[in-house]
Amino acid sequence: MTIQDYYDYCLSKKGVTEHFPFDEDTLVFKVGGKMFALSSLSQWEKNEPSINLKCDPDHGTELRARYESINPGYHMSKIHWNTINVNGDVPKKLLTELIDHSYELVLKSLTKKAQAEIMQQDN
Repeated sequence: MTIQDYYDYCLSKKGVTEHFPFDEDTLVFKVGGKMFALSSLSQWEKNEPSINLKCDPDHGTELRARYESINPGYHMSKIHWNTINVNGDVPKKLLTELIDHSYELVLKSLTKKAQAEIMQQDN
């Protein structure tokens, strides 16, 4: 996955916005004002890309045991977030599924009204 693939994939989801709330380096994708994916742009430039994604705690534990490239979230809640090294042993299909999973978890945490408004948006 390239940075452009990652960027386009995240922005293709309904209601997603991009932000730099921490610094000029950390690209954050939000849905309904809540983070679901973030990544350091400088790490992509160094060819050491990683993405932080929200994950169901039990599923996250299973993924960490199965893939060397999935670790507890860097600078995040170690229970609810994983850091995935993009150039590691995680297949691209699984990486996109994990982005989807993170997006869905955050979307489901929003009010029913907010969810409905987001799902009605055109992308």
